[in-house]
Amino acid sequence: MISIVVPTLGRPSLAALLAALGPLPPEVELVVVDDRPAPHPPLAVDFLDAKVVAGPARGPAAARNAGVRAAHGDWIAFLDDDVLPDSDWIIRLREDLEAAGSEVGGVQGTLRVPLPPDRRPTDWERVTAGLADGAWITADMAYRRAALAGAGGFDERLPRAFREDADLAFRVRRDGWTLTRGNRRVTHPVRPESPWVSIRTQRGNADDALLRRLYGPEWRSLLEIPPGRRSRHAAVTLAGTVALSAAAAALLGSGRPSWGRGVWAAAAIGAGLGWAAGTAEFAAARIAPGPRTPREVGTMLVTSVVIPPVAVVHWLRGAWRWRKAEPLVPAAAPVGASR
Repeated sequence: MISIVVPTLGRPSLAALLAALGPLPPEVELVVVDDRPAPHPPLAVDFLDAKVVAGPARGPAAARNAGVRAAHGDWIAFLDDDVLPDSDWIIRLREDLEAAGSEVGGVQGTLRVPLPPDRRPTDWERVTAGLADGAWITADMAYRRAALAGAGGFDERLPRAFREDADLAFRVRRDGWTLTRGNRRVTHPVRPESPWVSIRTQRGNADDALLRRLYGPEWRSLLEIPPGRRSRHAAVTLAGTVALSAAAAALLGSGRPSWGRGVWAAAAIGAGLGWAAGTAEFAAARIAPGPRTPREVGTMLVTSVVIPPVAVVHWLRGAWRWRKAEPLVPAAAPVGASR
C-alpha cells in the first residue's frame, strides 16, 4: 500500500490539492493531518475515504510524523497542502515507486513554480521559485517506511518548513539508502505574503544553529544546502553596533579631552561607512533581479537594514538553546549490512 500524507493548517489551497488528486485507487490511502492549534471547528475535507487525524500543532515535522503513525503504507508520499499535482500524478507516483530498487529509500517528485511572464519576479517569488531546484524537499517526496523508521522520522526540534526535509534526507542517506528523482510533477504556486515576510523567515536561523550543533562546521555541504549570508550579516551587524557605540561614546564624552572624542568620532564614522557599504551591497543584490517598482525597492531597502541584525539574533538564540543538543538517533549500519 502507498500512503499519501498531507499536513495542513486548513488553508484554502487544501481543497484545490484534493480536487487535483481525484479518486484514489484501492491500494492508495490519503491521510490529512489537521495541524491547527486547538480549539477549532472540524476540518472540512471533501474527499472520499480520507483519514483525518489531529496533529500536535508543533510544525510540519511533527505533523508529518503524526501522519506516518496513522498511515499503513510501506511507502509514505508527502505532499504540502499548497501544491497542485498533475492529473496523472498518482499513476506516475506508482511508476516511480515500482521502479525504485531495494536500495532506494526515497523518491522525489518534480516541482515547478510558475512566475509572472510579463515582469521580473519579486524577492518573495524568487525565494519560492528556488524550491524547484531544492533537493529532497517534502513538497512532494516519498519515503519507504523502513527508511523513515531507521532515521527516526522528522526531527521535531525543527518547527518550521525550513531544513527539516534536508535533515531527514541526510539521515536516510547516512543509513545507507539512496535517494532518487522520479517523473511525477506538481505545481507550487507563489502564495500571497506580507511585504515583510523576509524578516519573519529569519527565524530559521535558529534552526540552522541546531544543525550546526548536530553536524559541525560542514553541515551545509552534508545537507546539500547552498551557502548563506550569515557571515556577512554578522559583519554588517557588528559594524553597525560599533558605529552606534562609538557615536554614543563621542557624544557622552564632553568632559573628556578633545582627542579622545575625536577617536570615538572617527571610529563611529569608519564603522558607519562599513555598515552602510554592507547594507547597500545586500540591498542592491536583492533589488537588481527584481521588478524594481517603487514598492519593491522600498521594501528591499527597509528589510535589508533589518534582516542582518534579526538574523544574527535568531542565530545566537538558537545557538544558546541548542548548545547541548544531541543527534536524534545514532547512525545506523548501512542498508544490507548486519545490524
